[in-house]
Amino acid sequence: MATDNGGWLEGIHAFFNHPGLRKFWCRIRYPFGVALLATLAWLFWKRWLRIEAIWFWIGFGTSMLGELIQLWCFASLKKEKVLACRGPYVLVRNPMYLGRYFIVLGVFLLLGKPGLWAVIPYSLFYWFYMYNRVRREEAKLIGIFGADYEDYCRNVNRFLPSPRGGNLRNVLFWKWELLAGNHGWLNAAGLLAAYAVLYLFAFVWNPLSAP
Repeated sequence: MATDNGGWLEGIHAFFNHPGLRKFWCRIRYPFGVALLATLAWLFWKRWLRIEAIWFWIGFGTSMLGELIQLWCFASLKKEKVLACRGPYVLVRNPMYLGRYFIVLGVFLLLGKPGLWAVIPYSLFYWFYMYNRVRREEAKLIGIFGADYEDYCRNVNRFLPSPRGGNLRNVLFWKWELLAGNHGWLNAAGLLAAYAVLYLFAFVWNPLSAP
């Protein structure tokens, strides 16, 4: 039985590490996001999918929490040039992926009770995605930063935030030029625009579905 479980898990990990599937997803992720937004807006407008105002704001708030985490990451990160160990990286090694988790989670939550059914499957899917992607990236970062990164990994958790990774004053680190250089504002603007479109189609342009 243990062998069967091991093989089953290895198959899942192999799926998330498949080079062809990873390349395919990189090519379609932005068109897929736009198509999903358009589909949701159309369903709200046609009233085939209804949304309550309270759930909309719960979803929006959850996504914005994730976006704030990402902005903090963008303002602390100089990719592949300086080891990221300030800002949110003091608390956890992969805060960017935690932020993305909450951004997408908000989309499910804005759907209300139907969306709640998707939270557990989504969380499991995202965990396998994040776990395998992080392992690939960590191998790359060890090659770039060597012993410094290995020491960082020994002191800071991979996924669960903890204050033991360094001086907490470094948590307050924020550089506006890094935020701009990492296009953080474009990321935030895109999310706000998406929620604005959904709000317009769900409430403003649908007088029978006023909040």
